[in-house]
Amino acid sequence: QVQLVESGGGLVQAGGSLRLSCAASGRTFSSYAMGWFRQAPGKEREFVAGISWSGGNTYYSNSVKGRFTISRDNAKNTVYLQMNSLKPEDTAVYYCAATNLLIATMTLNEYDYWGQGTQVTVSS
Repeated sequence: QVQLVESGGGLVQAGGSLRLSCAASGRTFSSYAMGWFRQAPGKEREFVAGISWSGGNTYYSNSVKGRFTISRDNAKNTVYLQMNSLKPEDTAVYYCAATNLLIATMTLNEYDYWGQGTQVTVSS
């Protein structure tokens, strides 16, 4: 079992930055690939970024590529999402998720554990 707790969300002006954190419980954090997803009101949950178990491979959706950076610290059981140049369309609840796969996937159903989410609101 893995429990995930996100933090770092908030209200920011367009062009600003936020860093989300996701703290994981359990001693096997390093064996999971991790992903960040987001869900805006009235929309489906979508993939944002993913990182392999070692951190050696990262993946991004086209909408955030070049602006967001995913990273992980296996010693701290934490995955991060650095979000720069934020836009109003980035407004959503952001979720971190863990998959038993060693390489992150964009497919929502392949993730086994989810956090409760953290709200990010970008004002124009």
